[in-house]
Amino acid sequence: MATVLHLTGPILIGPNETRPEAWVIDGRLTFERPTGPGVEITQLPGWVVPGVVDAHCHVGLIATGAGDDTIAEEQARTDRDAGTLLIRDAGSPLDTRWIDERDDLPKLIRAGRHIARSRRYIRNYAHEVEPEQLVERVRIEARAGDGWVKLVGDWIERDCGDLAPCWPRDVLTEAIAAAHEEGARVTAHCFGEESLHDFAAAGTDCIEHATGLDPESTAAFAAQGIAIVPTLVNIRTFREIAEPAREKFPTYYDHMIDLYARRHTTIGTAHEAGIPVYVGTDAGGNIPHGLAVEEMHELLLAGFTPAEALNAGTWAARAWLGRPALDEGADADLLVLAGDPRVDLSVLRTPEAIVLRGRTI
Repeated sequence: MATVLHLTGPILIGPNETRPEAWVIDGRLTFERPTGPGVEITQLPGWVVPGVVDAHCHVGLIATGAGDDTIAEEQARTDRDAGTLLIRDAGSPLDTRWIDERDDLPKLIRAGRHIARSRRYIRNYAHEVEPEQLVERVRIEARAGDGWVKLVGDWIERDCGDLAPCWPRDVLTEAIAAAHEEGARVTAHCFGEESLHDFAAAGTDCIEHATGLDPESTAAFAAQGIAIVPTLVNIRTFREIAEPAREKFPTYYDHMIDLYARRHTTIGTAHEAGIPVYVGTDAGGNIPHGLAVEEMHELLLAGFTPAEALNAGTWAARAWLGRPALDEGADADLLVLAGDPRVDLSVLRTPEAIVLRGRTI
């Protein structure tokens, strides 16, 4: 006898569009009522939304570099149990392709491994190269990932004692063009102001953190449709990140504290300007997993409405990543909630049910 889940709704198939009910049959969502004998129907009442997206996550990454498969599985389970069912892994030194074979873990979209300038990033995280090697490494990582390449765009430069771009603009332009030729999009870690101007001029697709957005780069991002993933749950740790450098690199310290202090205003201004903003946590390394809903609440502090924050971590994020939401025939990756999250995001903290590939977790 076939077992069918009956989602009694409302079904939020978009920010402003609902369906009264839906069914899950053989792991897939349908809006057509099942008929015929031999069907056992299980009722699942509540508001239904797509599984949450963490668009900046690192599965298998720990503070010292690559973890092992056991750690990667634990991290993925933590995300899943918090309602995150789709992850864009923005760089990891661990091969996690085995997760694709696991029906009980979130779906991953990978960006290969970080690409950083030599001695200009966290040790053991990235492929570290010089500018003349960048284009070749970008092509390699484009082929290794799932349609994304992750660059480290800026980091502290000890000679100047502050954040500084890692790549000459002409090399960056060539590297991004190479990624596009390979069918991949490019994103980059950028804290400061200057690197954002370079990446906009070079034609990037996305920027992580984007704390250094200023009026000129904000206008450029909006005009070019460059997305940002702010990772505000990470940015709120900037004081701790900067503290060890306070005495030796006071300019860097002051810069990081300034970026931290205006973080919500910066992201709110970007949103008002029309820059696409998506939910991401930067989990992995020193940031815990399972914080995507917390990131949505951070977006509220940047001036987003609950509905806008929800959209940034569900329907809009899935469309941006080329993955379905609550579509006819799609894998049933969804949350069942006690209330309308477009009004109250807190209902996402305690889902009534989490359904992954049609199975209730």
